[in-house]
Amino acid sequence: MKILAVGDIVGDIGIKKFQDEFKKIKNDIDFCIVNAENSADGFGLLEKQYNSLIHSGVDAITMGDHTWGKKDIFSFINNNNIIRAANLPSKVPGKGYTVIEKNGKKICVISLLGRTFINVLSNNPFECVDNLLKDIKADIYIIDFHAEATAEKVAMGRFLDGRVTILYGTHTHVQTADECILENGTAYITDLGMTGPKDSVIGMDVEVSLKRFMTSLPERYKMAKGEAKMNACIFELDDITNKPQKITRINV
Repeated sequence: MKILAVGDIVGDIGIKKFQDEFKKIKNDIDFCIVNAENSADGFGLLEKQYNSLIHSGVDAITMGDHTWGKKDIFSFINNNNIIRAANLPSKVPGKGYTVIEKNGKKICVISLLGRTFINVLSNNPFECVDNLLKDIKADIYIIDFHAEATAEKVAMGRFLDGRVTILYGTHTHVQTADECILENGTAYITDLGMTGPKDSVIGMDVEVSLKRFMTSLPERYKMAKGEAKMNACIFELDDITNKPQKITRINV
C-alpha cells in the first residue's frame, strides 16, 4: 500500500498545485491525506475548498492551530474525513481521529497539536494519544503531529515507535530531510513541508513578512503569489504485515 501525506496546503495556489501534481500519481496512490489548515489565505479552510479537495480524491484532511480560522468549518467539521486535533478541549466540535476503510484495510488517522511555542489551549498530546491507542482498532495507524518544536516531534516519534505505522510532523512549512524507519518499525519524518507559494516566507508575501520582522510593527499577513511548490511524502507499506518499507520525499 502507498500512502501519500501532503504538507500544509497554503491558499488556493497550494490547492491547485496539489491537485495538478496529484493527477499525475493518483493511480499509484492507495490513500491520500492532506493538511489543509492554511488553505484559506493562510488561516483556516473554506467549505468550497474542502469540497474541492475531497472531490479530487483526498481520503482524509487534517487540521492544526488554525482550525477555527474560518467560520465555514462549523458546517463540515463533524464529517468523517476531516480531523481536528484530538488533544483540544473535549467540548469542541469535530473529531480527533477517524477510521476509514480502504482497499480492505482499516486506516486510523489521528491529529495531534503540539504545545511548545503554540498559543492554543490544548491537553498533553502524549497522554492523549497514549489513551486513544488503547481503544482504537485498526490495521494502519497514522499520526499528523502539528507542532513547532523539533524536539517535541522527535520525542513523539520515539514515544510511539512500534505503536503506530506512520508519524509525520506538520506546521513549520519547511520540509526536513530526516525521513527514516525507527528502530521498532514506525515510519517517521519531522516535517512534511508546505504546498503553496514557492517564493515566499512560509507561504506569505516576502515584503510584508520582512516589514514585520524589521520594524516589529503589526502588519496583516497576505498570501504570496506566483509559482507554487508541493512538499509531501509517499510511505510504502507491506501489503501483508502493514509495516513501512520505504519513504520517498516529494519536493516539486
